[in-house]
Amino acid sequence: MPLFATTIAGSLPKPAWLAEPNRLWAPWRAAGAALADAKRDATLLALKLQEDCGIDTVTDGEQSRQHFVHGFLEFVDGIDFARKVEIGIRADRYKAMVPTVTSALRLKTRVHAREAQLARAHTTRKLKFTLPGPMTIVDTVADAHYGDRTKMAMAFADLLNAEARALEADGVDVIQFDEPAFNVYLREVEEWGIDALHRAIEGLTCTTAVHICYGYGIKANIDWKATLGSEWRQYEQIFPALAKSRIGQVSVECRNSRVPIALLKLLDGKDVQVGAIDVASEKIESPDEVAAVIGEATKYLAKESIIAGTNCGMAPMRWDIAFGKLGALGKGAELARKRFA
Repeated sequence: MPLFATTIAGSLPKPAWLAEPNRLWAPWRAAGAALADAKRDATLLALKLQEDCGIDTVTDGEQSRQHFVHGFLEFVDGIDFARKVEIGIRADRYKAMVPTVTSALRLKTRVHAREAQLARAHTTRKLKFTLPGPMTIVDTVADAHYGDRTKMAMAFADLLNAEARALEADGVDVIQFDEPAFNVYLREVEEWGIDALHRAIEGLTCTTAVHICYGYGIKANIDWKATLGSEWRQYEQIFPALAKSRIGQVSVECRNSRVPIALLKLLDGKDVQVGAIDVASEKIESPDEVAAVIGEATKYLAKESIIAGTNCGMAPMRWDIAFGKLGALGKGAELARKRFA
């Protein structure tokens, strides 16, 4: 892999012929076999466009999922989707109607076999696949069975581990667990969140990663971030614990973020996906702006440990803007190699 290799957090916008554009939980625009074909075509298109943009480690763009958490939960027995209740998630940042865990959890079948095997067959580049992290799942469901968040998180971690092992067997090179809840429940991250991640990666030999962030570029998250002050120092508490963990990579937002970039030095020893693309803005970065973020990161991290990425997923973004940003990411990383190698 080149210096400052590129990747994306995970999701990309869905084509308008697959789902309603520019929104989360976008309704599908097909059903049955036609929907399966549309998901296949969208996945292949996402791979091709990432390659065209110079992305070194590509993803399936999460084209087969309506939501990064519920796309996994749909394949889990013990969850009643007909029994939805309103709860506050991310420490009551916003309300959501969520399904209820009513009995012991188990996988019904493989979750992402179709799209992982499809992607592996159609790209020669490194392939990353994303799964929701145990803590974030626990924060996105109601519990009427376990009565303990830690016990439920470990149960989900076992299911995630089973799917992760199967993904590795499918030829996936990087398995990333998305944990936006990590910047909310700081004490719990140290008490059981990282232990749950370790359970989810047990037995894997491929590269593992965790993505932590302040959320999609949607109004609820933007409004919340406006209340956090001039500096966001939540990561100061959890980075040392992540640095000691068995997770291989940590994905962090940096572009237009109020997280002091000097905190990256607390991740010494880890490979870090440095978010150089702002997903909360429709402004397409210039290659020079991307290179500047990478350059700042080199002040606190070994150059060889820096991976250039996006701040978060791009699912709600306009298609043309998202791929304009990915083009800037590829060109910006190339520029950074010339400046900082």
